[in-house]
Amino acid sequence: MRLRHRISGWLLSAMVLIMVAFILLPVFYMIIMSFKSGAEIAQNPVGLPESLNFDNYRNALSKMNYTRSVLNSVGITLSVTVLVSFIGSLAAYPLARHTNPLARALVLLMALGLSTPNFVTITPIYVIFRDIGLLDTYLGLILAFTALNLPLAVFFYTGFIRGIPIELEEAARLDNCSEFRIFWHVIRPLLGPATATLSLFVMLMVWNDFTYPLLLLTDESKFTVMISVYRFVGNHNLSPSDLFPAAVLGSLPLLVLFLFFQRRIVSGVTAGAVK
Repeated sequence: MRLRHRISGWLLSAMVLIMVAFILLPVFYMIIMSFKSGAEIAQNPVGLPESLNFDNYRNALSKMNYTRSVLNSVGITLSVTVLVSFIGSLAAYPLARHTNPLARALVLLMALGLSTPNFVTITPIYVIFRDIGLLDTYLGLILAFTALNLPLAVFFYTGFIRGIPIELEEAARLDNCSEFRIFWHVIRPLLGPATATLSLFVMLMVWNDFTYPLLLLTDESKFTVMISVYRFVGNHNLSPSDLFPAAVLGSLPLLVLFLFFQRRIVSGVTAGAVK
């Protein structure tokens, strides 16, 4: 019996390692190719580089305005994540606690917003921002991303708050707490697991989005990483020696951001098991 458990444990570990290897293989290939010259990639597209060629990265860093674009993307991504988490949870709290038809209709309306493609909303958002003077501004882009992600946040938080015992709020009301204080001091601390999961989706969506920054921003000093990568690589005469280092540089800050916040994310997700 012990031998059978050990063999099953080894097989499970081997399957997990194989799955992780398949997931990381494209990343490993991208990093390896970024150190090759164009001629070396053409001659041996799947082999290891003969030497680490950092000229590709020097060329990319000198032409991409990389530091500025990273700071823009980090600032926009974190701002949108904070706004979506706060506004979404604040709106979901009354919708989760009221069971009248209006509240249910609003929740269904939020669910309908999840099925609306982003390209459908880009034209009205562009026209509205043009009329109120928010084109080519950080605020305009942050508000656009916040509006796009709020339906997901409200729908997500509503289901999570419904699982929180209402007795906690009733006890707070006996202590003469206002509704906002109940939300802020009782409900909000329990939303860690939902906020951690939601933040992952929002950060990936905002960081990787290409359409809205391209259409709403015109000042090069305000471009995000994705726009800088696109302008550097171009859509004509695509060079692998430019493409791979640009792809690595475009995804590296988000990876570092996740590594920096991994403890909070993991602790928030695991806290949901004992909520």
